[in-house]
Amino acid sequence: MNIAILGTGAYGLALSLMFHKNHNKVKMWTKFEEEKNRILTDHENKKVLPNVKIPEDILISCDFFDVVSDAQIIVIAVPAGFVDDVSFELSKYYREDQYVLLASKGIERNSCLFVADIFKKHIKTRKYAVISGPSFAVDIVTNCPIGLTLASENKKTRNIVREALESDSIKLRETRDVIGVEICGSIKNVIAIAAGMLDGMGYPESTQAMFIVESLHDMKELISKLGGDRTTILSYAGFGDLLLTATSKKSRNFSYGKLLGSKADKGEIDTYVATTTIEGLYTIQSIYKLLKNRRVKIPIINLIYDIIEGKKEVDTLPEFLINKK
Repeated sequence: MNIAILGTGAYGLALSLMFHKNHNKVKMWTKFEEEKNRILTDHENKKVLPNVKIPEDILISCDFFDVVSDAQIIVIAVPAGFVDDVSFELSKYYREDQYVLLASKGIERNSCLFVADIFKKHIKTRKYAVISGPSFAVDIVTNCPIGLTLASENKKTRNIVREALESDSIKLRETRDVIGVEICGSIKNVIAIAAGMLDGMGYPESTQAMFIVESLHDMKELISKLGGDRTTILSYAGFGDLLLTATSKKSRNFSYGKLLGSKADKGEIDTYVATTTIEGLYTIQSIYKLLKNRRVKIPIINLIYDIIEGKKEVDTLPEFLINKK
């Protein structure tokens, strides 16, 4: 199959290698000429995925039309903040026989829309799917066994993506619950920040386990209140991704939370924020606003928001866990 991947970040590159491994023809798009030239010269993106070689037959281009024109599957793998612009650009060239796979996660700041809703503003189709699960890009490219949730209301879309992507190292479990998967993929980054806070305060794995269980209950409640399937919390996208992101020191969200929990110097925290993409830091603003607008109460979200905004001390988190109903 012909695969177009929009975005040359770590996750987009990891997916490109998995599609390529299955003998698909892969083209990748980047908005930045300098990034394209650097990747073509080095055959890797040293900034986001160092020491991972990109095969020469994976095309890297800044020509949007050329990348998507003959694709059967188009993968959107840009940060959530760029999904609107990319989807608008794609709408100029999208054909009804093409399938779209959304690998981006998060909630748009101003509109509080999830990625699939942003995409659907510009392209009216049922041939789209969302993919999410516990999968650091660096682990995907080493061909470790990885489990992902594939969500789409359209069965043919799920079949097409499965045919192109599933392999001896990638396992896909299907669901129709797009919104549930998107909620999990977004909120787990926020929860990971709080898990990092606990680690920074010196609390052991026993406390972390308690926190994860309490968070699972809240995430399940959030999925239900926003129209998803509560059982999605038990999927790769739910418990699987939360477990990985909230316990791994590879997680940027966890690392940021640890700085807050250890009460690191403000300059060190500001530098980390300025030089690192921390998805949960952006998501917390959006989900807090979304829940407020819909009058949905999820106390753990409110507390994390207040700590990050400096309205409450990080020390209130363990006390909250004990008193939480």
